[in-house]
Amino acid sequence: MRYLLGLAAAAVLSAGAALADPVEGVWKTQPDDNGHYGHITISMCGAEICGVIGKAYDGAGKELASENVGKQMIWAMQAEGGGQYKGGKIWAPDRNKTYNSRMALNGDTLKVEGCVLGICRGQTWTRVK
Repeated sequence: MRYLLGLAAAAVLSAGAALADPVEGVWKTQPDDNGHYGHITISMCGAEICGVIGKAYDGAGKELASENVGKQMIWAMQAEGGGQYKGGKIWAPDRNKTYNSRMALNGDTLKVEGCVLGICRGQTWTRVK
């Protein structure tokens, strides 16, 4: 009986790992106009992908106390397959604007783009972990 319970527990734990999306993890943004950058934690929020600002840094790499840490930056993103993500929203803290967003994953780089009224901005983020 213990053996069966152990197998069942292992199956449940491995199923959770199998469902992880390759984009999940911590990503370093490109520096903003002030030279500051952040670490964004991307994870699953139900069936959608979301991202939260985990840490903020100045241009020298010193961690900053920022009111934006802990705020949701990405939400409602949908995996399209082949490393493509669409249909989400992204909030740009440096401009305090929300954009329609898409992302493209290629190994340890993530191209993130946001558009509003045909005007788009983008960055390439690098995987931290």
